[in-house]
Amino acid sequence: MSHQQTYRVTGMTCAHCAASVSEEVEQLPGVEIAEVDLETGIVLVISADGVPDEDFRDAVAEAGYQVA
Repeated sequence: MSHQQTYRVTGMTCAHCAASVSEEVEQLPGVEIAEVDLETGIVLVISADGVPDEDFRDAVAEAGYQVA
């Protein structure tokens, strides 16, 4: 059974920004999908066992953004 988590990411202003966040988060172990809504800044993460919040924050920071 998959786990769904949502986060809000700040600073994204374009499709490239959203793609960068999605790509970084999808590299985390167990992540199946990282869907970014650019308008709201909401990131939906679907994973096998859930993603630790710290790992998510680190991936977003690697992309150059912050979790709200």
